[in-house]
Amino acid sequence: MNRPITLFTGQWADLPFEEVCRLASQWGYDGLEIACWGDHFEVDRALAEPDYVMRKRAVLARYGLDVWAISNHLVGQAVCDHPIDIRHQQILPARLWDEDPEHVRRNAAREMQDTARAAALLGVDTVVGFTGSSIWHTVAMFPPVPPAAIEAGYADFAERWHPILDVFEEHAVRFALEVHPSEIAYDFWTTRRTLEAIGHRPSFGLNWDPSHMIWQDIDPVEFILEFGDRIYHADCKDTRVRPRDGRRGRLSSHLPWGDPRRAWDFVTPGHGDVPWEDCIRALNTIGYRGPLSVEWEDAGMDRLTGAAEARGFLQELSRIAPPATAFDAAFASQSAEGDAHE
Repeated sequence: MNRPITLFTGQWADLPFEEVCRLASQWGYDGLEIACWGDHFEVDRALAEPDYVMRKRAVLARYGLDVWAISNHLVGQAVCDHPIDIRHQQILPARLWDEDPEHVRRNAAREMQDTARAAALLGVDTVVGFTGSSIWHTVAMFPPVPPAAIEAGYADFAERWHPILDVFEEHAVRFALEVHPSEIAYDFWTTRRTLEAIGHRPSFGLNWDPSHMIWQDIDPVEFILEFGDRIYHADCKDTRVRPRDGRRGRLSSHLPWGDPRRAWDFVTPGHGDVPWEDCIRALNTIGYRGPLSVEWEDAGMDRLTGAAEARGFLQELSRIAPPATAFDAAFASQSAEGDAHE
């Protein structure tokens, strides 16, 4: 199946956009999943400067690249999060920050609406990102959390995201939530509950990223098959779970990435525990034809090496495609021919 292989630029935002394009082209990528931070794609400039999008497209074309999705995880995170604190101040554009947390949430919501407008100008129909969550901090369930508080969290998400999705639909753009710890949907059942909360609006779908499922013991293949009609984008990142030794807890003890005391780490695709061939076959089954986007995160490998290797790994997997006919069709043909001669 001829899916484009793209590079998510979020982990490369310290480099100028043109340098990332040059590297991606050198490694053989088909295009980019462009992050809305650094100088890679600035939503406010895309709407304010008449030639901004044209200049971005020109750089992509110069290196033989295309774009199928942009990503605005950082701003999306602030739409629903409680609390809003220094973590958000560090990742948000300064123009969106305010000492009043509710002002930050509203600023972020307006920016996500503008992201849909900017995506349409760029000519892409998918925005990948986060939603934030007002109830993620209750995941440990102590102090005890009444069911009504959880229901209120999903209601808060729906109330804040319905107006955002109105603008997405106005511009024929879809939002793909990356199912991820700290979001309103972080595993199988919370994904189902989130889709119910938003009324299964067609403009709200999912970004499939198996790395966050592996360490939670969620089967990424079953996830594809269950939510196939909602998978609008696929980020390819891997996770290696270390052997249980009685000390490594699944929550990894606030230890930094790459610390061998952690229970798991993100690694370059092909170096972890994601069952990639089964996942590709499942994506084939649901008819997913969108990009396979490398989200490179690996504390134990140089990123120039890892990104180049990941592209080759996915290219090899892409050879797995559904056949034009069933493998046993010849037997059925012979049987039919025999019946015709009787």
